[in-house]
Order: sequence, then structure tokens, then C-alpha cells
Amino acid sequence: MGKLLLKQMEKTREMMIRSGVENGLQNVKTIQLSRRLDQLMNTYYRQMALEEEKHESE
Repeated sequence: MGKLLLKQMEKTREMMIRSGVENGLQNVKTIQLSRRLDQLMNTYYRQMALEEEKHESE
């Protein structure tokens, strides 16, 4: 699942950058993509932390 999240993060980042260039950084779409990227990153890092805890407890 980590690889899927990384792909989603990269795609969302690219879309956010494109939106920022085309529409501006304060555009609603750009901000929504930025928030989506934040959510994906938080999910990814939470997942990585849980996997690390799991390996440490074994």
C-alpha cells in the first residue's frame, strides 16, 4: 500500500503545481490539491510509523 500512496502523492503534487502555475496559488483548486496532498502525506507517514513499530516489537 505504501507504493500506491507514493504514486498518489506524486500525481497530486504534479496536479497541484500545474494548478498553481495555471490558476495561481490562492485558487480554490490549488488549495484543495494542497490539502489532499497533506492528507496523503499524513496517511503515508502514519503508515510508515506503524510498520516501524511493528518491526521493532518483533
